[in-house]
Amino acid sequence: MRKLTYALLAALALTVTTAANAQEGSDYERMTAAADENSLPLVNLTTDIDAVTKEEEITGTIEIFDKKARTNGQERFKTGCRVKYRGTSSLAYDKKSFAIKPTDESGEKVDVNIFGIREDDSWILDAMAIDRIRMRNRLCFDIWNELNRTPYDTDYGNRNGTLGVFVELFINGDYHGLYCMTDKINRKLLGLKKADEEDDGGVTIKGVLYKGDSWTDATQLLGYDKTTPVDGETWNGWELQHPDDYPCAESWQPLMDFIDFFQTSESYFKQNYKDHLYPENLTAYAMLIFATNYRDCIMKNTFLSTVNINKGVRFLITPWDMDTSFGGEWNGEYYDHPTDVELIWRSKLFNTLTTSNADNFMDGIKEQWSQLGKTLLSVESVCKRLDDYGEAFTKSGAWQREYEKWNGNPVPLTEDINEELAYVKDWYARNFQSVSETLGVETGIAGIDAGKDVQADKAYAIDGTPVTDAGVYKGVIIRNGRKSIGKGKGK
Repeated sequence: MRKLTYALLAALALTVTTAANAQEGSDYERMTAAADENSLPLVNLTTDIDAVTKEEEITGTIEIFDKKARTNGQERFKTGCRVKYRGTSSLAYDKKSFAIKPTDESGEKVDVNIFGIREDDSWILDAMAIDRIRMRNRLCFDIWNELNRTPYDTDYGNRNGTLGVFVELFINGDYHGLYCMTDKINRKLLGLKKADEEDDGGVTIKGVLYKGDSWTDATQLLGYDKTTPVDGETWNGWELQHPDDYPCAESWQPLMDFIDFFQTSESYFKQNYKDHLYPENLTAYAMLIFATNYRDCIMKNTFLSTVNINKGVRFLITPWDMDTSFGGEWNGEYYDHPTDVELIWRSKLFNTLTTSNADNFMDGIKEQWSQLGKTLLSVESVCKRLDDYGEAFTKSGAWQREYEKWNGNPVPLTEDINEELAYVKDWYARNFQSVSETLGVETGIAGIDAGKDVQADKAYAIDGTPVTDAGVYKGVIIRNGRKSIGKGKGK
């Protein structure tokens, strides 16, 4: 890594000193002074914000105030950093996401364990600008992290997704809104092997990590343009995330072979798919899509990785960018439709397994959905996750500040987040029922009519238990065969 020149360091020092003086009595200082046990962590990014772009990193500092002291055991933690914008279409919004790389005194990247998540030198401040509840992507990853782990040991507990903490961000001391600070899907998280540099100047590629970036035949596993050069960091709609220092034919060949495998005969595919994919990981990916209707995927917004191609090429699936989920559209509008299970089955990734029911694949899918529908993916479980985040936003005052700062820019927000959460809860209850019916899986809702002494106008929880006071019950309520969402604080 290159060191900053003396002139750049001097300029940075002057910028930081000037900004710090200007921040005395700032929004950030006032809110840190008033913080209590309900406050979200406060993050102050000091930089020349007018000079920030997506293409080039610029210098700055980042300070974290966290009453729980989860970063280096400090309530206040401060470090230099490099910063740039991140995203593509989201760059059009006033509320932008940031890529943050902590640096040491000499300007070199340095690993920092932010919020106790893990040691890393690359972090994301996610703006969630088109999400009307500001939690869809985090909620999806929370569920995914319980759905699936890496099938091999890693330094991070076999985690196959990001962790994140909701924060309130300030730019040069001025309030900027509700963000989620997360780690990244990268080589270190997934335990991928580094490339070896040989004495003769050659390189041995080991671990590989690709991300589907756009809708192409290659990202849909239908084939690829063989004339596309293989010496760049992008190829047929895929990005080479690792080893990005060595974009070459050897780095791209495992992905080409993987796509080629999907063009083989049905019989060959059925006999050999376990040599190319992890069935448990594949099933978990289907569960996630069914439950959340995370639509901008298969295989766009999805990572494929292999630990070491010299010891076998078996790809692990990791999802990404899940704002388009839970009844939400890519532009923040409502997508009030359940998951189209048949559309998913027609995708190249799943088609042969579902049409042939190889290794009783469909039976396994139904069994998983049935089991998870009583636990992790149950309506009650998902509604509780929504309520917990909503309560944290409300108690901290973060939601009111977010509403005042960003309502209508770019999407409308409700002053009371529970009004918007009610839509998401109702969508999930309907989606859960729809997917269950399509898969042929019985649900607790159907069991009420079949086995309970149901009385007209009486209210019941989703498991059939009578609700004595529907006016204060918090959860899904069934009355006269119809579902609604309780908005109270408990039974």
